[in-house]
Amino acid sequence: MARIPLSEASTSPEHGKRPAARTLEERMQGGLILLDKSAGPTSHQLTAWARSLFGLEKMGHGGTLDPFATGVLPLLLGKSMRLTSNLLNHNKTYVAVLKIHGGIDDEKLDAALQRQTGRIYNVPPDISAVKVQVRTRRIRKLDRLDDDGAHVAIEIDCEAGTYIRTMARDIGLLIGKKTELVELRRTASGIFSIEDCVSMETLADAWWLWSEKGDDSALMQIIQPIELLVDSLPSIVIKDAAAATIAHGAPLLRPGLVSIPEGLKAGQEVALHTIKGEIVAIAEMLQDGNESIALKQGEIAKSTSVLLPTGVYPRHKA
Repeated sequence: MARIPLSEASTSPEHGKRPAARTLEERMQGGLILLDKSAGPTSHQLTAWARSLFGLEKMGHGGTLDPFATGVLPLLLGKSMRLTSNLLNHNKTYVAVLKIHGGIDDEKLDAALQRQTGRIYNVPPDISAVKVQVRTRRIRKLDRLDDDGAHVAIEIDCEAGTYIRTMARDIGLLIGKKTELVELRRTASGIFSIEDCVSMETLADAWWLWSEKGDDSALMQIIQPIELLVDSLPSIVIKDAAAATIAHGAPLLRPGLVSIPEGLKAGQEVALHTIKGEIVAIAEMLQDGNESIALKQGEIAKSTSVLLPTGVYPRHKA
């Protein structure tokens, strides 16, 4: 997305800090760990273990996986938990293994997979934690990977909140054979891939290396800055003074703009960043971007979640 520069403002070297320059302690106050969940424990149990390991009061996770499921489980530290809803809405990718009782009929199975692509009904199973009701989810891709005559592996690229167990049941109804979900692995959540994840054992080893040997190099690689969580949002760059007032709850005013992406629309969700790249807030555009650029004064966006602590930048006229 092309950017429109609006100001040649500079940033104070005495205030704020580039995300990559944060200390380990600062990252633990608001950061992200990409965990490769193992089969067995629940998502809540793994989060509790990690929270206890780090001695933190606040740690959450982005997207529950069933105990038997494995794969991408983002852990949110400190203020990063304010972005849980953003993370839960990310599209997901899964690899699932289905057991088809009575053997696979290729023609019927391929037709069933085709019918489960696009906008489909996806009713939560009885064992789910949400209310069982009729709803739809968009399946962007459903590919058959391999089979052994009784089991078939499929890859699903889907909207957040899709129940793969329900898909397995519905595929069975379409082919007229009992079909069970026997393995499930989440390989991606939004921009986060399984290749970026670490195991709980690796996380524990990195923590030991720091707590016992004073070496934080492994944890610094594992704990990512909070900014990674908003990487998919359009970014508006603002002045230091604007960051200071927004941290106190004020809206973004036109004089505070440094640069803005082209084509923004009223009501669109955006990320407000400092010149150094720090996330200040998630905000909603109050008018189209082109209208905002034409203004000399007035409100441009209103924060929905403020992430920059007060006092990082001094307050004065933008």
